[in-house]
Amino acid sequence: MKLSCRAASRLISAGLDRPLSTAEHLKLRMHLLLCGNCRQFSQQLALLQQAARRAGLGE
Repeated sequence: MKLSCRAASRLISAGLDRPLSTAEHLKLRMHLLLCGNCRQFSQQLALLQQAARRAGLGE
């Protein structure tokens, strides 16, 4: 099943809060291989998460 960008963005966000199931992880990885926009969104969220953690540590 092909994953839409909307579904992919939801999984990207969910993956920050909880472990994804194997099926979710595989679907998302396949989508990210093909979709540069979602890949960029995933990278941006990861950077925001890192910045928030650093800010929480007073860095």
